[in-house]
Amino acid sequence: MKRLPTRRSVLVAGAITVLGCGAVQAQEKGRILRLAILAGAPRGAPQSGGVIDELGKAGFIEGRNLIVDWRLQGSPEQTAASVAELVRLAPDVLLAAGTPGMVAAQAATRTIPILGVADDMVASGLVRSLARPGGNLTGISILASELDGKRQEILMELVPASRHIAALADPSTKGPAELEGLRSATAARGVELSIYPARGPEEIVAAIDAAQAAGATALNVLASRILDTNRKIILERSAALRLPAIYQWPEMAEEGGLAAYGPRYTKMLRQLARQVLKVVRGAKPADLPVEQPTEFELVINLKTASALGLTIPPSILARADEVIE
Repeated sequence: MKRLPTRRSVLVAGAITVLGCGAVQAQEKGRILRLAILAGAPRGAPQSGGVIDELGKAGFIEGRNLIVDWRLQGSPEQTAASVAELVRLAPDVLLAAGTPGMVAAQAATRTIPILGVADDMVASGLVRSLARPGGNLTGISILASELDGKRQEILMELVPASRHIAALADPSTKGPAELEGLRSATAARGVELSIYPARGPEEIVAAIDAAQAAGATALNVLASRILDTNRKIILERSAALRLPAIYQWPEMAEEGGLAAYGPRYTKMLRQLARQVLKVVRGAKPADLPVEQPTEFELVINLKTASALGLTIPPSILARADEVIE
């Protein structure tokens, strides 16, 4: 029989925790943290403040003892230039969004600690292993391939009559083998999957239009920093074409997408901030295990479903973590 903690043991544990936190804050008092961020979106974009907010809870306050240098990714040339600027500022930690940004950061410095979120850090060669990354880079690996496949299954349940589905893919993060695996798994269920690449915002609308023109009746927006950054374009175009679509982040369904399945982006940024704190307190990226999401949410937007003339199956609604009416 499991023994419950007594009130006294809880109080003692709480006191120890408070004392421990106080010791850490005492050690960090007077220290200034310089944080470089290579971002996919301008500062002030939705969810962009998650890291800064979480660092604030630990006592690092911007304008007091936290300096944040923010630069944008873009074309490979722009990304390289942004990374070079950040490296010259000699930050304590460099945060990079997405696999291309982390690759660029790793190419620019082997000494500054780099943390970030990527689709698959091992497969992309960013780290040696999840447990022992090696080098100066670690962060969060989001199980992108598995989740892309799971979203494909959910999309087929959402639109059971569809015999032709399109996937919007960023070629810089999705390789041929991964896409072929997704296509084969979909074909095994009697549904055709067509892949439409989009390397930047200028290609997104044309890709979605081409998918519908070819007869696709649903859209899987695959994991990608570029597609996430330009989600407004995707949301608006898929709505205009009345094309049911599923997205990577739960927040995207809350912004008007039909459905989304995956880890919550804001929670991952806070998770990343806690890794930053470990590095600030002495942990080496080489020895700091790459983390993975532990919570996944299915969000369904019934308002969007109604606009599309789509009835959501009860089985999906029963599994949803959030239903927006």
